[in-house]
Amino acid sequence: MTGFTGFALRRAVGAIVTLLAISVIVYVVFYATPGDVAQITCGPRCSPAQVHQVAQQLKLDDPLYLRYWHFLQGVVAGQDYSTGTSAEHCSAPCLGLSYRSDRQVMQIILGKLPVSLSLVLGAMVLWLLLGVGTGVLSAWRRGRLTERALTGVTLAGVATPSFVIGLVLMIVVCGQLELLPFPEYVPLSADPEQWMWNLLLPWLTLALGEAAYFARLTRASMLETLAEDHIRTFRAYGVGERSIVGRHALRGALAPIIALNANDVGAMVGGAVLTETLFGLPGIGQELVHAVNVVDLPVVVGMVLVIGFFVVLANAVADVLYAVADRRVVLT
Repeated sequence: MTGFTGFALRRAVGAIVTLLAISVIVYVVFYATPGDVAQITCGPRCSPAQVHQVAQQLKLDDPLYLRYWHFLQGVVAGQDYSTGTSAEHCSAPCLGLSYRSDRQVMQIILGKLPVSLSLVLGAMVLWLLLGVGTGVLSAWRRGRLTERALTGVTLAGVATPSFVIGLVLMIVVCGQLELLPFPEYVPLSADPEQWMWNLLLPWLTLALGEAAYFARLTRASMLETLAEDHIRTFRAYGVGERSIVGRHALRGALAPIIALNANDVGAMVGGAVLTETLFGLPGIGQELVHAVNVVDLPVVVGMVLVIGFFVVLANAVADVLYAVADRRVVLT
């Protein structure tokens, strides 16, 4: 199969293989560690009978490869868990059962995921608009006062931690100016307007720091593209500078921007812990930290796999966008 369809299919197969490799590594790291895995998973307050039950559910008497196979079967087809007096069915994709809360891991994740996705996707729109726009303007006005001013702003953005930006925004915008309420997550389905206003400061907190990286990368890529031969040819034929910058140079500079955006979006689904904690947003990152603190292994494993899924998905989408931005990628 050739062309764009074949390219997309190869990327999809590669993403699936990568996810399988991630699941093997994560499972081995967490469930082949020294010590009593059943005791660690169940918790220090579990009775010997509860620990024995967990050991049976995790099939710890089986070889590691067989236990991983049972885990993979649960992800694909679901499995049953004994709760003492009855059995509970965990539908696919089943990532296990939390022995701290007696809830299915997937239910915990699905309860937190909308918060993290709302935070990351909204911030992504802002950092792309601010970062790419600033980078293009800086490259276009190279050597002028505008470029020097924008370069100073981006350096300050790179050097400033996100929690400092968030604290300053809360003190100034919410406290002194009282332009926005202190953020409190409101579901999009409940009130879209309040959802947006309450997430505006968290979006800005994530976006301002990331926008600085995108501005620097965009400027460097634009300057490299503007120095290429085909750009000089466009100028020789009298094509306007705005058209050259907006239509030709920017498209040639998109590849590194797409790559950086894919890595950031995938990683921040579970990596925006400071921002979620600062604004009290009950997202994936905050839940992952809690699960690590209480050593809730099934939740930790499930969340690491979900975060890995979004990283792989974001990079697979980025590969497809490469092909849209530059059709030569399809031939590789």
